[in-house]
Amino acid sequence: MLVVDTNILVYAANEDAEEHAAALAVLGRFRSARDPWHLTWGILYEFLRVTTHRRVLERPWTAHRAMAFVTALLDSPGLILLTPTARHASTLSDVIRDVPRMSGNLLFDCQTATLMREHGVRRILTHDADFHRFPSIEVIDPLA
Repeated sequence: MLVVDTNILVYAANEDAEEHAAALAVLGRFRSARDPWHLTWGILYEFLRVTTHRRVLERPWTAHRAMAFVTALLDSPGLILLTPTARHASTLSDVIRDVPRMSGNLLFDCQTATLMREHGVRRILTHDADFHRFPSIEVIDPLA
């Protein structure tokens, strides 16, 4: 079981990205498999933000097009969305305690790390080196 991070989704969607073909192939395997894989609503909203942002993509998508991509992901047979449980606040405190100098943008990744810990998911598929700072997470970079 693993989480697929935003950057893999963005590379899979962005045909202009050097990493596009590799990310699309990886995502395609998950989308067609019945084995469980995970996303969070935070990851999906970040995907929507990035793919529609004029300063991030040379050719940004419309919100409608980005949402169509999200809808296709949500239709994947093995996809499970991780959502907060009653333990969320205490798990968040544990994750913050475990990562020295937690601040700024790392707190967005902390949300994903917290949800992963709540649900017993230890692996994340990402090209984001910041996830190496979370001791409870095994980072798999399919683009390295």
